[in-house]
Amino acid sequence: MISKFGGSFHIDHPLDPQNRYLSHSFVESPNMKNVYDGVAVLDVIGAATVELPDWFEALARDFRYQLTPMGASAPDLYVSSEIDDGNFAIAGGVPGQHVSWQVTGIRKDPWAEDNRIPVEHHKPSSERGTTLYSPAPP
Repeated sequence: MISKFGGSFHIDHPLDPQNRYLSHSFVESPNMKNVYDGVAVLDVIGAATVELPDWFEALARDFRYQLTPMGASAPDLYVSSEIDDGNFAIAGGVPGQHVSWQVTGIRKDPWAEDNRIPVEHHKPSSERGTTLYSPAPP
């Protein structure tokens, strides 16, 4: 068994698996999760369309959204259109306002589908009573 506290990996590019890779860093989650984020500036009607990489929908499924208005509250801010054709839409904000957004998705590339990680399991008897890391006492 190999254990690792952090790192990166590369996978076949979902739109060109024979010729390119995608490189990502690890996200600590029980799922093989991709995380993308950015900042959108709302237009004159308090809306924005967020463009995602062209390969995003080929790589991930089960999307989750987080929106954070910056500078002032925006109680009516919402995802007005879910991810489709490489973008999603935000509405209900203040014109000119900046909105921090985050989208997560579960990897659906062939390797991920065939190699889901079991979340919980017992340590073998030879490792019981031990920890992978024990900080030095203060």
